[in-house]
This record gives sequence, C-alpha cells and structure tokens, in this order.
Amino acid sequence: MRVSAIILARGGSKGIPGKNIRNFCGKPLLAWTVEQCVKAQGVDDVWVSSDSKEILDIADQYGAKPISRPDNISDDQATSESGWLHAIDEIEQKTSSVDLVVAAQVTSPVRESVDISSALEDMKLQGLDSLLTVIEIQDFFIWMLDKKRNPQSITYDYLNRKPRQLIEKRFLENGSFYIFTPKILRKHQNRLGGKIGFKIMDKHKMIQIDNPVDLRLCEVIMRGYNLDEI
Repeated sequence: MRVSAIILARGGSKGIPGKNIRNFCGKPLLAWTVEQCVKAQGVDDVWVSSDSKEILDIADQYGAKPISRPDNISDDQATSESGWLHAIDEIEQKTSSVDLVVAAQVTSPVRESVDISSALEDMKLQGLDSLLTVIEIQDFFIWMLDKKRNPQSITYDYLNRKPRQLIEKRFLENGSFYIFTPKILRKHQNRLGGKIGFKIMDKHKMIQIDNPVDLRLCEVIMRGYNLDEI
C-alpha cells in the first residue's frame, strides 16, 4: 500500500502575510509539517502543492517533492479538495497510484510524527475509508445570542445541568490532518466519506494558526511541550 502525504501551502494569506514561510520556532512554519510527515512511519513520500516557487523551494529543502498548483485553484475561493485532487493526479501521472493520502495542515504544527503513524494504523485496523483528527472536550457548554440578543444555551439545558461524569463525550475537529483514499475524495469531492474514524489527539494539539495571536500562542505551546526539539 502506498501512502502519500500531500501538504497544501498557498503563497497568499490575508490573516498573516507570508504565513506558510513565516519563522516559527526557528524554522519556516511549513517545515514543521513537512518534517513530521517525513518522519512518520507508514508514509512513503511527501509532497507540497503550492503556487509559490519560494514555498516549493523550502519544501524541497526539508524533504518534500514539489507540485506546482495552477492559479485557478490557488485563490481564497479554492477548496482544499480541489488542491488534493490536482495533487493526486499529478503524483499518479509522475509515479504510480496512491492508496492513501495524509493531508496535514500547515496551520496546525503542534503535532508529532507518531500522531500520523498511529492514525495510519487505525485506518488499517478499523478498515476506515477516511479519518479526521479531534480532541475530546468535557464541560463544553456553548451559548449563543438569539434574535433578541438574549443568551441561550445550545449544547445543554442550563435548567438541568448534569453532573460532569454523566455528560456525554463530545469531540472537536482540530484540523491537524486528515487521511482518506483517493477513491473517496473523487467520489464525494470531500475529504470525508465511507467509513469515517477519529484520531483523538492531546488537548494541547487543538490550536490552528489563523491570525498573529494564534501564532504567538502556538509558539508558547510548541516550546512548552518541547515539541520544537523533536
């Protein structure tokens, strides 16, 4: 079985200009995800898809193979699915068929290669077609404002608050990485489909970098758990 990691990394970013190549704990942000995929047991090759030559050069430096992504699927409106589909086609034209794709997100660098390796094992043992990463959340009580701007509880009944040990387990999609078969992606035009499974990650691995505050917080977590030394 051939497992290819495909990392999408556009050149443009409105939230943080140059986000994918921004210095993060001493390396370009992209480098962390590339190295984690390269080190993960079960991953055969790592590819980076980008519309930026600078990003592709950095990807090559850290062990990934480049895929030039067309401009029409590189803007803010383009879906990740379109990028993965293009990348799979390019990989299979250049080499051979891909059986599984590990789609790791550059904006979620707080992870370890073992997270990816164990998720691939889960795919095999559970016979999954696709997998998403999550964290388990407890006592996660969400409120919203209704049309009259009055607070309203939506994930529980505040008049009948359950003891902590009786609250059903809930899981939050953390966006760290996804695994899927090319067949599922092509059939559903979606990263998830068929028999879907979870990879439960540690709670501190929940953060995604979308703005400068996230970047600073993520660095604190990365260094605090010594993940910048791996």
